[in-house]
Amino acid sequence: MEFKELEERLTASALADLQMPRCDVYSDQIVWSRSPVRIDLAGGWTDTPPYCLMEGGSVVNIAIELNGQQPIQVYVKPSKELRIVLRSIDLGAMELITNFDEVCDFRKVGSPFSIPKAALALTGFAPKFCQKKYASLQQQLSEFGCGMEITLLSAIPAGSGLGTSSVLSATVLAALSDFCKLGWDKTTVCNKTLILEQLLTTGGGWQDQYGGVCHGVKLLETKAGYDQTPVVRWLPDYLFTKPEYKSSHLLYYTGITRTAKGILAEIVKKMFVRDEANMALLAEIKNHATEMFDVIQKNDYQGFGKMIAKTWEQNKRLDSGTNPAEVEAILKKIHDYCIGYKLPGAGGGGFIYMVAKDDFAAAEIKKVLTQNPPNERARFVDMRLSENGLEVTRS
Repeated sequence: MEFKELEERLTASALADLQMPRCDVYSDQIVWSRSPVRIDLAGGWTDTPPYCLMEGGSVVNIAIELNGQQPIQVYVKPSKELRIVLRSIDLGAMELITNFDEVCDFRKVGSPFSIPKAALALTGFAPKFCQKKYASLQQQLSEFGCGMEITLLSAIPAGSGLGTSSVLSATVLAALSDFCKLGWDKTTVCNKTLILEQLLTTGGGWQDQYGGVCHGVKLLETKAGYDQTPVVRWLPDYLFTKPEYKSSHLLYYTGITRTAKGILAEIVKKMFVRDEANMALLAEIKNHATEMFDVIQKNDYQGFGKMIAKTWEQNKRLDSGTNPAEVEAILKKIHDYCIGYKLPGAGGGGFIYMVAKDDFAAAEIKKVLTQNPPNERARFVDMRLSENGLEVTRS
């Protein structure tokens, strides 16, 4: 199986289910969609095509809010002008879309709006994915009843390792579904996100969007095949919310630029050629998700920390680029105070998630890294378990 074939197969379902968007808001309404992000605890990479298509995936992750808020937010409002305006609050960028070519220009390298453009295409504002054919985007928007203004806010540093791009994709799709009366539920939104990422050629699996869209602590499992809709099995939140444990979960932004894209490409390449050692390790990682599930079910905090440590060791074995020297220097400073730690996602930088030995150890970790930061951007970020996951409301 080649990358192009994978993309074509995963987008086939979207081409078989063409959309007919209709404006479903009042002229003064705003659709507001927001999501938490995720920390992968065990099983990461088994959700990534082509491995999950061949073997099925199994991942344990948590949905978290940062600094008391859902960090990924999208606003969609109607506009009298027959055009689409894209804005990014965090990037300070804006772009006007007036034709189909601009909607479909979502593979442009370095574009801050590749995700909303691909989302617009999938929701029917590109001829390829629309039930009805229009001579122009203006004609479609005229029949639609208005133009649109789409505003994005990602209140989190770029390349965080917390599944930001996938969660943003799902959050945009959810907002557009509500605005355009498409009726997509959370499962459909997440499956459309997998397709969206194939359109962008960024690849990636399904756990990031499901991790943020679905609240709390959960095990996500799929079977082999092109239907990668996971079964969600929720877990107790005792280890994350009870006073004796809550303060011992720490999240630290390293300020280090991640190299995740290169890591992803290398690991996926080994999946395609079915590298024997790589496949054996992925099978071990998949089984580890079940082990993590059992430990959380037992409310075993010490065992949980050790499982996190095992996850990190597996990630480093999968690709050495996961743990660059700059990150290792930080980890050495806090190693003795932790039961386990890991970099969420592909690693290479971004955030460090730490499971401290106890409250005292957590305080020492904060003291050490606050007094000796690796750079001027590094900082602790408050995290708490999300009780709601993805939410979509209207003004």
